[in-house]
Amino acid sequence: MKRTGWMIGLAMVLMAMPTAAQVSGIYIESRTADVYTGPCFANGEVNLTGQEAVLAWRIEKGTWNDVELNGLSVVAVVRASSTLGDPFANPLPVKTVFLVDESAESTQRGALIAFAQAQTGELLKDVVAIEATWIRLEVERARHGYATLEAGNLARISTRAIGSGDHLCSNEEIFYPPLAAGLGHAVPAVALESGYRGNHLNVTWSDAGRRSAFVGTFSIGP
Repeated sequence: MKRTGWMIGLAMVLMAMPTAAQVSGIYIESRTADVYTGPCFANGEVNLTGQEAVLAWRIEKGTWNDVELNGLSVVAVVRASSTLGDPFANPLPVKTVFLVDESAESTQRGALIAFAQAQTGELLKDVVAIEATWIRLEVERARHGYATLEAGNLARISTRAIGSGDHLCSNEEIFYPPLAAGLGHAVPAVALESGYRGNHLNVTWSDAGRRSAFVGTFSIGP
């Protein structure tokens, strides 16, 4: 088949575009407001808390923009202008600190950040700092809702499953969905511990016993 000039040009453009191959792994998120709650509790928190969050991905297998990322992790710590997920307020501008796996090479660190930004729209675009550190992210697949994140001495999340004793008003639901797209499965969880100790966002926090977390998996590809 004869190729016309525009077909050849399109093929060259497509070849030059960065590609995102299949990527799969585990995910954890925690905020400074309850995500699994009743409207009465949520309305009591909105505009008072919930502007901060920690999001973390561990890529068990895959590439992003033609860069192999097997076994690497990336963490995004954010501080928004309003309660994240509030449908009546704009969270932007949002300041983001990226914590990238210290074992990643420079091209891998860039790909990790690009991957995280691709899953979150405009949320992680305003990057105020990037730090390399050791990251441990583990999810207990046999027990839904149990996971642990440690990112150096900067960020930490520890979660457990939501139980009957966590239903305070009997009409709880997922009031705020996860901040990341592309999750194949995500369950709300209690954050036994959640916090950030860095110095780039002009705020630190430490929470305990809040229904503020999500634990999930992802499998993303064309």
